[in-house]
Amino acid sequence: MEITKDSIIGDVLDFDPSTAEFFFEIGMHCLGCPSARSESIAEACSVHGTDADALVEKINKHIKG
Repeated sequence: MEITKDSIIGDVLDFDPSTAEFFFEIGMHCLGCPSARSESIAEACSVHGTDADALVEKINKHIKG
């Protein structure tokens, strides 16, 4: 799975639950709530004042091992 800024957080977590740590790092501690799971990475980063490109890069690097 290739993660992009448009990827839905719930889909990313379903694909690889260990990616939760990267969302926690940006202050997104509400991963279980329905609205958080249905947000795109870009939307979450905008709300949490974080660079979406940097987060996507970290997640993809993690997934590819």
